[in-house]
Amino acid sequence: MGTKTVDEAKAASGVEATNNEEKAEVSKTDEAAEATEATEAREAEATEAAEVADAEGKAAPQGPSGIGQGAGAVVAAALGFVSLSGSWLGTVAGARQQLIGQLRTSSQAGVAEQIKAVYGDAWHATALWGGLFALAALIVGVVVLARPAFGAPGKPQATWIKSVAWGGVALGVIGLLLAVLKYTDILLGLPSAS
Repeated sequence: MGTKTVDEAKAASGVEATNNEEKAEVSKTDEAAEATEATEAREAEATEAAEVADAEGKAAPQGPSGIGQGAGAVVAAALGFVSLSGSWLGTVAGARQQLIGQLRTSSQAGVAEQIKAVYGDAWHATALWGGLFALAALIVGVVVLARPAFGAPGKPQATWIKSVAWGGVALGVIGLLLAVLKYTDILLGLPSAS
């Protein structure tokens, strides 16, 4: 019993070889199945991510970000503020008109004529520039408020953009009204010479 014949040894080693081959085939099959499962899992994750992205894309349609509208609203408000507080251009135009009035008015001119030429024209130039800034504020504000009607339908304009644009429009209207009143001498007209 302790000794094996050559045939038995060959048969035993053949069985072991067959067992080893079967084990190798099983491990290869297991590895292939694991690789297939991993690939299928990756594909399922990619499909799920694509579905989520599609759902998010449908929920929030891509469109303009509103940066231009926000910037326009801020510009409208700033222009409206400048129309009320005065601008560098208005100050320079007023000073220039005052200098022109001094140069063109002779020393023999009456007081009323000197007041009008030196101060009245400068006041009107300042009012004119204030009115131009107010008009620009009004136009920019109205364009920003009207933009959604011509843009992406269904995308509402941010509340802060509307608020700032309405502020710019209001400041523009007030500035334009004040500019007209100053230019026509209804508001703070020139003093009389008599």
